[in-house]
Amino acid sequence: MRVLVACEFSGTVRRAFAALGHDAWSCDLLPAEDGSNQHLIGDARQFLRDGWDLLMVAHPPCTRLCNSGVRWLKVPPKGKTLKQIWRELDEACALFSDFWNAPIERVCIENPVMHGHAKKRIVNYAPFAQSVQPWQFGHPETKRTCLWLRGLKPLVPTQVVEGRIARVHRMPPGPFRQRERSRFFSGVADAMALQWGGVDA
Repeated sequence: MRVLVACEFSGTVRRAFAALGHDAWSCDLLPAEDGSNQHLIGDARQFLRDGWDLLMVAHPPCTRLCNSGVRWLKVPPKGKTLKQIWRELDEACALFSDFWNAPIERVCIENPVMHGHAKKRIVNYAPFAQSVQPWQFGHPETKRTCLWLRGLKPLVPTQVVEGRIARVHRMPPGPFRQRERSRFFSGVADAMALQWGGVDA
């Protein structure tokens, strides 16, 4: 299959699909962290009509869409105005809409739980198909992630483990916190490649 992994600079999901022989490409505004030449730099939306069989959106900007950030829609964070916050919400919803309605047969978008304002703005919105945890795929951590699926079956856990630590949630403030919080779990990526990499996925 030809697989586009949008909003990914780490290459985690791309490598999982490539390891099984798929023509997998990542795309992000940042260069590939692993230096791969199977990486597109730019807005992933400009590549959506390039004949992909599967679109995996690894971690689109979610600050304005997720429930945890809904409070900023009433009282903006320092340095922002309400007008800016609502504009950023509209931009995030437009990005999600473009991915969700892409001319690609199979689509997965990963995001936290959304608030109602976001749901109303997304074109052809549908509820997320499932939520997964890293500890279901070999990582002893907690980080609930929702998956919006079109043309794909829900993932089946591959390795349930103990020792469920909220490492991502407890990360200290710093210049790389957001970048590290968005890093994808390799166990989940491997499950995606194995379970969605066949024609009957």
